[in-house]
Amino acid sequence: MTHALITGGAGFIGSHLCEALLAKGYEVTVIDDLSTGRFENIAHLTDNPRFHFAIETITNINVMDRLVSECDLIFHLAAAVGVSLIVSRPIHTIETNVMGTNIVLQTARRYRKKVMLASTSEIYGKSNKAPFAEDDDRIQGSTTRSRWSYATSKALDEFLALAYHKEIGLPVVIFRLFNTVGPRQRGQYGMVIPRFVRWALAGEDIQVYGDGQQTRCFANVSDVVNAVTLLSENDAAIGEVFNVGTQEEVTIYELAHRVKARAGSESEIRLIPYNEAYEEGFEDMQRRQPDISKIDRVIGWKPQKNLDQTLDEVIAYFRNRSD
Repeated sequence: MTHALITGGAGFIGSHLCEALLAKGYEVTVIDDLSTGRFENIAHLTDNPRFHFAIETITNINVMDRLVSECDLIFHLAAAVGVSLIVSRPIHTIETNVMGTNIVLQTARRYRKKVMLASTSEIYGKSNKAPFAEDDDRIQGSTTRSRWSYATSKALDEFLALAYHKEIGLPVVIFRLFNTVGPRQRGQYGMVIPRFVRWALAGEDIQVYGDGQQTRCFANVSDVVNAVTLLSENDAAIGEVFNVGTQEEVTIYELAHRVKARAGSESEIRLIPYNEAYEEGFEDMQRRQPDISKIDRVIGWKPQKNLDQTLDEVIAYFRNRSD
């Protein structure tokens, strides 16, 4: 029986990964400090004898040493997430991403454990080349713009993980997540679809930041978890970087209209300048579309759910919540 350790396992993606691995017969341990994750995401799993958890930060070296020594495989998802959090707490962002990943890799090296490292489409920065391929050059904004601290910290995570693989042969796989959406995701830290859905269901104005013409591709969390699981089980993925996302592109303004229509909402759609939504001088990416030919070639993966299916799942989730 494979024993997987999931850092950040009480988070949105992590909790879905827990369910998928348990369904495949894995033993699963979660470590999460609940700074952005929620215990309610994994509470329904606690009666499963193959599920274990520790409410602790991954920077606790003693706890990490014990958990890594007991597992076969590490899914490292713990990170600062969401544009709002990144802009408002840049110290937390940098320290969590860089120091946390360093400890995970050091501990994995000690026990020679495979590491699945979650990275991000933010890596590509302000590049106008789309779709983005894994080996494309990156264009990053100024260090005076805290918005780019996340991309830089995750780039350093990737460099460090690949260095561990190149220098000492540590088995690592890096997966760059584009916009991932589904039940349990919250809008608290800037995630756009949960915010739009909550506003639509409440009949409040749906706030679109900027001119709304920026485009994004939203992958269903079940598709993403399937991709990550398949990558972890394929030795050909070791030492490689993979985009994980959908190529179905939509403007944020159109997205607001689709949420409104599918929720049957009477909300108004209102444009909000970036400097009001985030901070003065905020910079955004105009397009963020992945090239997924590499992951298709290596493991034969393509997303199965389209955007409307995903929106319906999120709308149903929020309608069923008592809060």
